[in-house]
Amino acid sequence: MNVIIDDRQEKIKYDENMENLIVQAVKESLKEESVSEEVEVSITFVDNESIRELNREYRNKDSETDVLSFPQYDSMDEINMGMCLGDIVISLEKAEEQRILYNHSFEREVLFLTVHSMFHLMGYDHDTEENTKEMRMKEEKVLSHMGILRN
Repeated sequence: MNVIIDDRQEKIKYDENMENLIVQAVKESLKEESVSEEVEVSITFVDNESIRELNREYRNKDSETDVLSFPQYDSMDEINMGMCLGDIVISLEKAEEQRILYNHSFEREVLFLTVHSMFHLMGYDHDTEENTKEMRMKEEKVLSHMGILRN
């Protein structure tokens, strides 16, 4: 498994432990879906302005968001060993705002956004109430396996 983490922002600092937890979150997400660990995932940290630009460019939404997911395949049937599963872009600035809003740790928020995006990369969406419920259950299961519980 290759997880590439690229920090392209300067507003929020984090430590090496956060990167280790992110790699573990990717691994646990793949395990939950029985997807081979022989894939690559790229995670880029940005600020609110950068993610707003990406959101506008790729989703025609001129607003900040917390995370964006960019799968690098057309269907999960195409996934094979060694390929790039996709790219995740997380606004650490937005994660800090949401940490305060939801009254939990910055670590939990970033790990939730990572796991959330991993499930998007693996074909899940929250376009219906039923799909949202399924996705949330899987996200919480992965976080729970990591010992990251809701407050």
